[in-house]
Amino acid sequence: MNEKLGDYRKSYDNGVLLEGEVPVDPLSLFATWFSQADEDQAIAEPNAMTLSTVDGHGLPRNRVVLLKDYGADGFVWYSNYASAKGQDLELNPKACLSFFWPSLERQVIVQGGVSTLSRKRSTAYFHSRPRGSQIGAWVSNQSEPLESRALLEQRLLMFQKQFENKEIPLPAHWGGYELRPERIEFWQGRPNRLHDRMEYRKQVDGSWSHTRLAP
Repeated sequence: MNEKLGDYRKSYDNGVLLEGEVPVDPLSLFATWFSQADEDQAIAEPNAMTLSTVDGHGLPRNRVVLLKDYGADGFVWYSNYASAKGQDLELNPKACLSFFWPSLERQVIVQGGVSTLSRKRSTAYFHSRPRGSQIGAWVSNQSEPLESRALLEQRLLMFQKQFENKEIPLPAHWGGYELRPERIEFWQGRPNRLHDRMEYRKQVDGSWSHTRLAP
């Protein structure tokens, strides 16, 4: 055990989040915060987010994935449908996304139901990816046991040859997911661990309510 971890301290004093200054629509606030994170040179990948799912035994699993689109309908990412995350979402189509932008001392947590995107939309995104990434989607049987790295490299060579001078088709096992937000929390670090937390909840009529939470 590293006893010095208990001595780590950081004072958060870069910003505030006040009731009278937040918009009615949380997606508007997210767009503002994301734009600021995107402009911050200290943040290498502002679209990196932790995706949390729950497996068939009720055990949660987290991993970092990349946000590829967002808007009024939800938050979009792409993956192998047969992966661990895909299997979790097949059993329990709900998830939590978490963005952490340390230099801005901000977090955003999004919860909601998840559905797959249309094949048309997934295909359009797939063909916008670098060719190597397109081939990679065919190469990797994501989350399955792999005997060696050499076997992965062999599969890479096989698919490179198979698709040489050809358009690479979208694999049946690969595509997009969209999380439709039901709850969004915005967290702004403040001094003395008395952080600002603003929680938005989707109402039955489609509007949003927001409430301050105790830190």
